[in-house]
Amino acid sequence: MTTDISLTTLLVLCLAAAAAGWVDAVVGGGGLLQLPALMVALPHVPVPHAIGTNKAVAICGTAAAAVTYTRRAPVNRRTALRIGLAALGGSFAGAFFASGISSAVLRPLIMAILVAVLVFVLLRPAFGTDALPTAEKQVSRRRALAAILVAGLGIGFYDGLMGPGTGTFLVLALAAILHMDLVTASGTSKIVNVCTNVGALVTFSFQHAVIWQIAAPMALFNLTGGALGARMALKRGSGFVRAVLVVVVLSLVCKLGYDQWGSG
Repeated sequence: MTTDISLTTLLVLCLAAAAAGWVDAVVGGGGLLQLPALMVALPHVPVPHAIGTNKAVAICGTAAAAVTYTRRAPVNRRTALRIGLAALGGSFAGAFFASGISSAVLRPLIMAILVAVLVFVLLRPAFGTDALPTAEKQVSRRRALAAILVAGLGIGFYDGLMGPGTGTFLVLALAAILHMDLVTASGTSKIVNVCTNVGALVTFSFQHAVIWQIAAPMALFNLTGGALGARMALKRGSGFVRAVLVVVVLSLVCKLGYDQWGSG
C-alpha cells in the first residue's frame, strides 16, 4: 500500500517517532505517542497498516536502546533472551485470540491494574531505585521461571492481544520478580520487546500491512530517540526512570479511559 503525504506531515511523524523512541527507551510506552500520531496523520489508512507501520518503526528504536543498555548496564542477556523467546510465543498466541476478545472488556481490567501499580509505586519510593547489579544472579530458579511465565508468556500474550503499555508492564514485572533496579529492568525489557516486535513485524509484513516509505524515515528518528533515551536513563539512574514511569502510567490510564468512555 502506498500513500502520499506532505513533507510537513512526514516531519511531524518523524518528530513523534523520536519522542516515542526516547520514552520507550527510558521506561516503555512510546506507542502512546507514535501510534496515535500515525492514525491522526493518516486518517484514511486502515488501522492494521498503522499498527504494522508503528511496529516497523518501533523495532528500530527498541533495538538501539537494547544495544546501548547491554553495553553499559548489568543486563543478563541469557535471561533476557529466555524471557524474550517466551514473549515471542506469547505474542503469537495473543494475536491468534485477539479477534475473539473485546478490547472494551479488557480495557477496564488493564486500567484497574495500572491504577494499582501507580499506587504501589507512589507508596513505595524505594521500588526499583536501589542499584543491585548482582540481583539477577541471586534470584532463585523459581523466580526465574516466574519471570519467564509472567514477563514472557503473560505480557507477550497481552502484547499480541492488545499492546498498549507492554514495555512499561515488562519493566515493572522484571523489577518486582527479579529484584532488578529500574535501569537494569528497562534494559532487559528492551531485549524482550525486540523479540515480540520481530514476531509482530513478520506477521504484518506477510499481510502487506507496513507502509515502508513512511516507516523508513520515521525509523531513523525513532532509533536516535531510543539511543538518547537509553543513555539518559543510564546517566541519571533509577530515580529518573521512576519519575518517567509515573508519568507514563498516568498517561496510559488516561489513554485507555478515553478509548473506553470518551471516544464514542
